[in-house]
Amino acid sequence: MRELELLAPARNADIGIAAIDCGADAVYIAAPKFGARQAAGNSIEDIAGLCSYAHRFGARIFVTLNTILYENELEEAQQLMYAVQEAGADAIIVQDPAVIKLAGLHNGSSRLKIPLHASTQCAIRTPEKARFLESLGFSRLILERELSLEQIRAISSSVDCEIEFFVHGALCVCYSGQCYLSEKISERSANRGACIQACRSRYDLVDDNGKIIVRNKALLSLKDYNLKARLSDLTEAGVSSFKIEGRLKNASYVKNVVRDYSLALDEIIANSGGNLRRASFGKVSGGFTPDTDKTFNRGYTELFIDGKRGKWASMDAAKSMGEELGTVYGLSRDKSCFTIRPVKDGIRLNNGDGLSFVSKGSEITGVRADVCNGLTIKCKSTPSLYEGARIYRNLNIAFEKEIETRPCRRLIGVEICLSTQRLADGAIRLTVRAKSEDGREVSLDIPAGNEIADNRERMRSLLTAQLGKTSGHYDFHLKDISNPECLPVMPASAINSIRRMIADNLDTQPCNARALYNSPDSREIIPEDQGNTLKDKTIDYKANIANTMSESLYRAYGAQIKERAYELTHRSGTELMRTKYCIRYELGICPKFHGKKSGPLYLVNNGRRLTLNFDCGNCEMSVTGQEP
Repeated sequence: MRELELLAPARNADIGIAAIDCGADAVYIAAPKFGARQAAGNSIEDIAGLCSYAHRFGARIFVTLNTILYENELEEAQQLMYAVQEAGADAIIVQDPAVIKLAGLHNGSSRLKIPLHASTQCAIRTPEKARFLESLGFSRLILERELSLEQIRAISSSVDCEIEFFVHGALCVCYSGQCYLSEKISERSANRGACIQACRSRYDLVDDNGKIIVRNKALLSLKDYNLKARLSDLTEAGVSSFKIEGRLKNASYVKNVVRDYSLALDEIIANSGGNLRRASFGKVSGGFTPDTDKTFNRGYTELFIDGKRGKWASMDAAKSMGEELGTVYGLSRDKSCFTIRPVKDGIRLNNGDGLSFVSKGSEITGVRADVCNGLTIKCKSTPSLYEGARIYRNLNIAFEKEIETRPCRRLIGVEICLSTQRLADGAIRLTVRAKSEDGREVSLDIPAGNEIADNRERMRSLLTAQLGKTSGHYDFHLKDISNPECLPVMPASAINSIRRMIADNLDTQPCNARALYNSPDSREIIPEDQGNTLKDKTIDYKANIANTMSESLYRAYGAQIKERAYELTHRSGTELMRTKYCIRYELGICPKFHGKKSGPLYLVNNGRRLTLNFDCGNCEMSVTGQEP
């Protein structure tokens, strides 16, 4: 039976706990250093607390160590790996191949007993790259987002690794791990967790004569990923872990998206005929009704999942626009009152909702709905508002309140069987056997006095009611009573005490986690001298080599190191990013698809000019810096 995992982001331990409560099977979170989001570090103590909570449900915690490492950081990184393992982490997400050496996987001396996952920063988009990373000892591969189902299927069928794939959240325009635009502009490296998100900036698109073709648009900004409707397709293609992006997002975002995707996975599993199951335990009950349209988004796209191009850009909305409500009409002269002509029925507004629109100057402008009367809104005077403006809601006060005041609860199911026995001295012994859904068992023999209940049905009902409640994070159900003619008279307090004893006994046993994950000891690591898995033997800056340990590993596999990481060279004219996204296609001027011709094109921002290059054979666009 295949297990499917919903993998949630967590900026901190509290958000990680909330994600687990809402149905996540695993959570990824940063340690104090070396995570690809510098602003999302966490203490070892907090990680240990999160691991303890997750393991109650057989859920996993993955720690990100996915920046490139400099020479003077290797020892610290190694000690951090051991520390997160000691804290209870279940895997480490890695970009720098030096970690393989630090883990000692190739010499059999590893103190690291938890798996290593190859980060999406490793730019995994071919079967050859996947096989090479598998040969290094990675047990899981986190693929590029720009892949099609066909490409995912080709990769998953070529390796024995687990396959993880992003299904929701922000999209980098560049192939992961190979964007150097932030470093070029600001000396803040994306591969060091310090990206300035230059792809969300506004640019002018100009031709070779300096003519402005598009003015002041976020020309490199993509919509957000949403593959909820494609989870079945991804499962069939070999994906076992479905990853939500968002380690900088707030708690309400994570709760909403996790709950939405968890329900979608549950439906797929329910329709699988017993062939699929979740990778952790526990049933989520109660809580809010999720709706990803009501949380942070730049509009949604399925990107290249069908192997076809589409309109992927969010040129006007590099920030969250939110849920589209309709258009403005009846705007007052002072622009402090207007009515919305809705795009659909059933839209309800709340005092304090946050609204947004794109001004005629292409700026995203926010406005607070101070007083709402149906679809008529009073607000502060907003000079840039105009008749016909498309209005969005990026803060739904009622929905946020629902998420906050109606938390989800996750409980492990436990079945109880009772049997009674009348002893020779007339005493009644109650034998309680309980089994949790993950297979833990408890057996208790409890003295129950010597008085048999006159009304056995009433006693049975009381036992069923009192034992069928919750204790701790367990949800109990009385399955069977053997020898009911000897049911003893028991007060509700005594029955409740039995339930609590079962919970306490279960807590002494670790939850039986699913066997989805491979330990390092169970994997066959290909020796370095058989390094025929490395297809491209010439290594350039895109390998992001920044230390001698990584360099020696590549050389052991027969590679020639042409140059180290671009961050160490700062050369002009170097390719700063390569992407499946194409501005010419987006604007309808693609020679291949639209039959249009265009000369050289450039992006201009604050006097800085970037050159656009078009590889029509591979249907890719690249960006290079200004020549010296």
